[in-house]
Amino acid sequence: MPRSIRIAMWSGPRNISTALMRSFENRNDSYVTDEPFYGYFLKNSGELHPERDRILNVQSSDWDEVSTMLSGDIPKNKSVWYQKHMAHHIFDNSNLEWTKDVVNCFLIRNPKEVINSYIKRFNLTNALQLGYNQQLRIFNFLKNSTGQTPIVLNAKDVLMNPKSQLQGLCAKLGIEFTVDMLSWPSGKRDTDGVWAPHWYSEVEKTTGFQPYSYSNTTLEDKWSEIYKKCLSDYDLLNSFRMKP
Repeated sequence: MPRSIRIAMWSGPRNISTALMRSFENRNDSYVTDEPFYGYFLKNSGELHPERDRILNVQSSDWDEVSTMLSGDIPKNKSVWYQKHMAHHIFDNSNLEWTKDVVNCFLIRNPKEVINSYIKRFNLTNALQLGYNQQLRIFNFLKNSTGQTPIVLNAKDVLMNPKSQLQGLCAKLGIEFTVDMLSWPSGKRDTDGVWAPHWYSEVEKTTGFQPYSYSNTTLEDKWSEIYKKCLSDYDLLNSFRMKP
């Protein structure tokens, strides 16, 4: 019998989180869930994101209800449940106990690249919008409560060598790597969140991970404080990353 596993992949915005979800969804043994705490975040933050009302209508905004579901039976008789999470969807009072019932991984990206991408689509006012602090909070909670160091992936490493990184990830997860994870059909997915029409147009065109593209763009001075806050958290998480 294949190993049953629930994978919680914690990312921030403007990363390769949806592409990585595509990668796992293309496995025959996997079921994926797209940002299950989005409704909870919208209800408690008051943020006016596109499709806010529709998201709140189709998703539970109750933290305990969602977390109980995520640590429950794997849907569709699959053995792998890949859960794509946005770390900035949690708050200081969000109960993290349920995370000890799943295998947690962290997907990080250089904050300079994230900020330069984020400000093209959103109004950036504070570092919490980018999720690094929340990622580190979850990471430290798990490391301190379980005595184990969670898996950390750097998006740059994945894009530079998808096969090697995914092989390493699968080995750490105790599941078999399959080449199906390296490519997928283009287009929409029924499992995509209802917000997909606003954010997934680029990933819908892809059939695999896009090559890493280095950008030497500098940040404007007005982002320096946010960048410094994010960088310290990023550097700490990056020190634990799965090496290429």
